[in-house]
Amino acid sequence: MSTHSEKITLIAGNAHRDLAGAISRHLSIPLASAHIGRFPDGEIDIKVNEDIRGTDCFVIQPTCPPVQENWVELLLLLDCLRRASAGRITAVLPYYGYARKDRKDEGRVPISAKVVANTLVGCGADRVLALDMHAAQIQGFFDVPVDHLYAKPVLLSAIKRLNIDNPMIVSPDVGGIKMARSYAKGLDNCDLAIVDKRRISGSQVAVEHVIGDVEGRNVVIVDDMISTGGSITEAARIVRAHGAKQIVLAVTHAVLVGGAVDKIDNLPIDRVLMTDSIPPRERMPRCAEVISIAPLIARAIANIHRNESVSSLFEEAPV
Repeated sequence: MSTHSEKITLIAGNAHRDLAGAISRHLSIPLASAHIGRFPDGEIDIKVNEDIRGTDCFVIQPTCPPVQENWVELLLLLDCLRRASAGRITAVLPYYGYARKDRKDEGRVPISAKVVANTLVGCGADRVLALDMHAAQIQGFFDVPVDHLYAKPVLLSAIKRLNIDNPMIVSPDVGGIKMARSYAKGLDNCDLAIVDKRRISGSQVAVEHVIGDVEGRNVVIVDDMISTGGSITEAARIVRAHGAKQIVLAVTHAVLVGGAVDKIDNLPIDRVLMTDSIPPRERMPRCAEVISIAPLIARAIANIHRNESVSSLFEEAPV
């Protein structure tokens, strides 16, 4: 890795210009001038209009839908900066696409999350900054430093502002227990319940039962993402069936595809808290509240640049 200068260069792809702009404002550093367009045949055309030789470059680009477009934009930006002799290049991925394919769960399938890791490093990323990867072990797919941020401090602050009486944290599946326990600890070690489910397919979930007594409780269901909405909506239905009163959903990544918004709107829930790691869909759930992660990512970028701790951001919510 090359040494980097005192100068930070922020560059944004087209995936989430609003978030990149908010990060830029928090850091009081303008986004670098760059052309990220398309040739007539649809191929991506990139040119950075500033001298970035030796500078500390941060490329802000979630690989959210359209995934392939945003992924290739990111790869070409990384290659462009490397060939322009950038000092250090950090790929900032508020949302890491393909993360759910992190292992071979059956024969003759790829490990897509590893392919993404390989291409990022192969195209020039010296380090990676990501937020709430679907599987934390994806960090091990990289042979460069990975700073893995958690949206918990940001979402936890939003949950506390709701002043929920006697809250109970609920994990929508067994795999989310560690995240749920972390939220419960942040709410004065409140009670925890788990929805035990069995997945039928990518979009269908069969719920079995609830581990923990939710009757008469105000529950907060926490998860890293809502994609098709199958898991979290089934979890909301079953805790309601088991007597839960107020129901709040708190998720990091609002992917919201395949009728997820309709599923959420048809639920007996009070609020959906979500971050802006992904650009808002044209139609959002009626009870959605979007909390910005721009301050968190801005602080992480500043700390990385100054070679200061990023783990210090795990518990506090930057403002």
